Amino acid sequence: MHLMSTLSRRMEELTSDTVRMYVCGPTVYDLIHIGNARPFIVFDALRRYLESQGREVIYVQNITDIEDKIIGRAREEGVPASEIAARYTDEYFQDLERLGVKRPTHSPKATEYVGKMIELIKVLIDKGHAYVAAGDVYFSVASFPGYGKLSGKVLEELEAGARIAVDEKKRDPLDFALWKAAKPGEPKWPSPWGEGRPGWHTECVVMSMDILGVPLDIHAGGNDLIFPHHENEIAQAEAATGKTFARIWLHNGMLTVRGEKMAKSLGNFAYARDVVAEYGTEAVRYFYLTRAYRKPLDFSDEALREAKKAVEGVYDFLWAAEALPEEGEIPEGFSAELAALEERFHVRLSEDFDTAGAIGVLQELVGAAHRLRQGGGDPIGARAAAALVRRLAQPLGLFQRARPRAEGRTEELIGLLIELRAALRSQKNFALADRIRDRLSQLGIELRDTPDGTTWTIRKGSG
Repeated sequence: MHLMSTLSRRMEELTSDTVRMYVCGPTVYDLIHIGNARPFIVFDALRRYLESQGREVIYVQNITDIEDKIIGRAREEGVPASEIAARYTDEYFQDLERLGVKRPTHSPKATEYVGKMIELIKVLIDKGHAYVAAGDVYFSVASFPGYGKLSGKVLEELEAGARIAVDEKKRDPLDFALWKAAKPGEPKWPSPWGEGRPGWHTECVVMSMDILGVPLDIHAGGNDLIFPHHENEIAQAEAATGKTFARIWLHNGMLTVRGEKMAKSLGNFAYARDVVAEYGTEAVRYFYLTRAYRKPLDFSDEALREAKKAVEGVYDFLWAAEALPEEGEIPEGFSAELAALEERFHVRLSEDFDTAGAIGVLQELVGAAHRLRQGGGDPIGARAAAALVRRLAQPLGLFQRARPRAEGRTEELIGLLIELRAALRSQKNFALADRIRDRLSQLGIELRDTPDGTTWTIRKGSG
């Protein structure tokens, strides 16, 4: 497995049998929007693929349960910040289920680690990398020579663009807060510098190092976190330990709407759960995984409809192929074709986790099976292709559903009607054949004609 690291700007080989992976999680002040879901889905798929290859993945994703937005929401509703955080933490885990995302191995909360954050800040002060200013504590960017190596930003350019207020307590406009002195009505903890709360950039450093140690194998998140959040994480961790913080840094591109970043502040967002309710979990996952994860991706209803149609097309093939007789032998040439496609699938994923290329291979598998059947090949070949599609797609969280089954003798009756309809079509009695299809549709049973035969599904909500 080779992955393009943001830090080295080149492909890095992932050699660990046990992969220690940290992915930045949500700030729990509201429901997540569909743009927030992109890193959760992409890095969930990477984790699952690594596990399918026999590696152990210790997957840590934090919960930021103390932050300005949480405090602001609490003030609006007149409730404690802890109540807001608890509510939206629960909602977040429900949304992970809706998105088909596995729960992290560990989900540490920032408020559980305040004591260890204070210990890290003490170390940074003792080593001359941080200083106290009227109850606040700041990291001295100038004290860390490697600052800017992740983002590629040059200190001189950052300083030229920085502005500092007259009453600012920082020595340098680039310095960032490690500890914030308490303000009236805000959550606070005791510390050697007075009551207050930790800065956001310190939280992830402490939680990741405490659970995973250093160096991490993979640190991941959206590319909007490269600067300043991830840059500031590196500065604190490496200044405190003198060790490499993370070997490989992965960043996904932003979800956009007509070229503009999706954001709650801009009002151009849709909640993830609403999009899943309309298009389904797999359509959302397919939408993300059929695009290069590093590049920006434009969100639209049309794109989601296309993804849903593509997913349904694969299921049409799977359900039709799995209904074919289990007889005959797979043609030798077709067996070789399946093996070659399987190898290409893994090659795609092993080179910077090219899920778009891998799903393209799955579609080629479906096409190969259709060509085999049209050429009069044994049904067992199509069944083998369907089994391979299911096995390869499993780590991506795709194409694992069985065909919905009807109750009692209904399934047999539907099968008889499909056989009758096929006979009528062969006799060119299309009017009566269409009446059968339309009447079944009125009863909530959808027929789909495919190269391998007719499949049926029960429409959601039909009894």
